[in-house]
Amino acid sequence: MASTRRVAIGVIVGLALVGALTLLVAEFDTAISGWFAGRGVTKNPLEYPLVAVVLGLVANALLRGTKTHTFVQPGIRTELFLKTGLVLMAAGLNITVIMKEGAGGLLQALVLVSAVFFFTWWLATRFGLPPQLKAVMACAISICGVSAAIAAAGAVMAKKKDITYVTALVIVTAIPLMILMPWMAKAIGLSQTVAGAWFGGNIDTTAAVVGAGTLYGETAQQVASVVKMSQNALIGVAAFLLATYFVVKVERKPSERPGPAVIWQRFPKFVLGFLLVSILASTGILTGNVATVLTALSKWAFAAAFLCIGLELSVRELGAMGWKPVAVYMSATVFNTALALGAAWVIFGALGL
Repeated sequence: MASTRRVAIGVIVGLALVGALTLLVAEFDTAISGWFAGRGVTKNPLEYPLVAVVLGLVANALLRGTKTHTFVQPGIRTELFLKTGLVLMAAGLNITVIMKEGAGGLLQALVLVSAVFFFTWWLATRFGLPPQLKAVMACAISICGVSAAIAAAGAVMAKKKDITYVTALVIVTAIPLMILMPWMAKAIGLSQTVAGAWFGGNIDTTAAVVGAGTLYGETAQQVASVVKMSQNALIGVAAFLLATYFVVKVERKPSERPGPAVIWQRFPKFVLGFLLVSILASTGILTGNVATVLTALSKWAFAAAFLCIGLELSVRELGAMGWKPVAVYMSATVFNTALALGAAWVIFGALGL
């Protein structure tokens, strides 16, 4: 009884801590944006996910130093906040816009997602990574970073440390790419349209994609957003296919005959919420004001999730995973960067879609 009461109190205290620190993230983000704006930089290069993770790491160190981390651990709900943020984010995913204005983006998304996913899977296999980590990493790189990673993790029943590891790699790579890619696009003389398609097809987080497009120009921002939305639309498809593959192939025992019920059991149900919200937004049932509010709430949920990632991060566990996942992720990112540039140039440049 005493143990149950202690866990309940730990949940309350942990959630209160996450809430307070999330408010602090918002304050820091506003202050940092104001500091850059005062120096003529309209887009804050230090995105709120990075601020949240850093603040979470600081709090993590303090909690472990005071031996209170275990007490508040039950209230650190990373997956809950990630899934909530993903569902709410779908309010900004208008499928009719993608079909009407994003034919080129949809074509590029299909090419890139397929090629980058299988390249990452092949390379991870060569390096001997576990199937679950391969799936999470391949989806993160090929589709849209953390959102796809959490969907894939639910489909293949990946370990929490796999999500944490891949999320850390997403953040570490997305921020430099957001700053470097507009500079590289100017250096090679890319048009606004081609540059935006390149940003949207390569950078893993939606916020960083918008940031890179903003730094390059208004048209680049619009194209980058449509291309990234096209990739986000494939999250549900990827989750279903992965759940099916793992049930039928990876985890199947010789005596088993897995049926649709098993696949349904493995399918991450929150993806259905993501699809439902995107349909409501696309059909106009969710008005512009409601969609704006839900999108803003998704940012708060993601901020809490990234904060929890920092709070949960264990340097010892990450160190135990070794250098191979980093090598695979970085190599696949380079492949994605080169392929996305070629695809953007052909589809949005030569073909003019």
